[in-house]
Amino acid sequence: MAADALLFSNSRPPGEAVPFAHAAEPLRRHVGGRTLWFAPWAGGDHDAYTGFVAAALENVLGPLDVRGLHREPDPAATIRDADPDRETVFVGGGNTFRLRRRTGDNGVLDALRAREDLRYAGASAGSNLACPTIMTTNDMPIVDPGGYDAVGRIPVQINPHYLDPDPHSTHRGETRQQRIEEFHEENAVAVVGLREGAWLLHSADTLTLDGHTARLFRRGHAPDELAAGTDLTWLLATPTS
Repeated sequence: MAADALLFSNSRPPGEAVPFAHAAEPLRRHVGGRTLWFAPWAGGDHDAYTGFVAAALENVLGPLDVRGLHREPDPAATIRDADPDRETVFVGGGNTFRLRRRTGDNGVLDALRAREDLRYAGASAGSNLACPTIMTTNDMPIVDPGGYDAVGRIPVQINPHYLDPDPHSTHRGETRQQRIEEFHEENAVAVVGLREGAWLLHSADTLTLDGHTARLFRRGHAPDELAAGTDLTWLLATPTS
């Protein structure tokens, strides 16, 4: 059985100044009392990013042992050797293409795929990496990612930072909904558009939306509006419908 995966749209909802304060309780259950291995490769300054996340999490959870995976001589080996009862991995946000490239190059991607027994947390790009592919990210491909396949901790796609169409916008490019509809012209996997402040929790054989609302997109269906607390476990059995 796969260990829990806690997947955030972002670190704070609109109007909230304190990162992760909106999700203190699920984070406490997920990482409290454990060593937290932070993967900063979606960002540019890895030390600064690790320090920021460590301070933010300790601010809402209290003392926490946060360690930067990038500082390990062999970060893939660190993942392979992690104790599932005492350690958790957290993959940070930033640029998803850079994250996929760096974790592919250093072996962490394959190591995470092999450690379904290890708790996984992610935000934004880190949540994209938990999906079957990174193809529903919002990011610019600033590097060749080396492939689009991802960790596959959940069998559905996430679109983090989901924005609803704005009828008053002067922007003439595609809306987020239109981009996801384009994805479904080529792919059948369901997509959960997580609004800011929302997260998915995959625990045991369940999948639950919480924190805020979201939209569910499926090929051949009109989008569904999802309230916080919605049970999406059925998507685990029918991820492509």
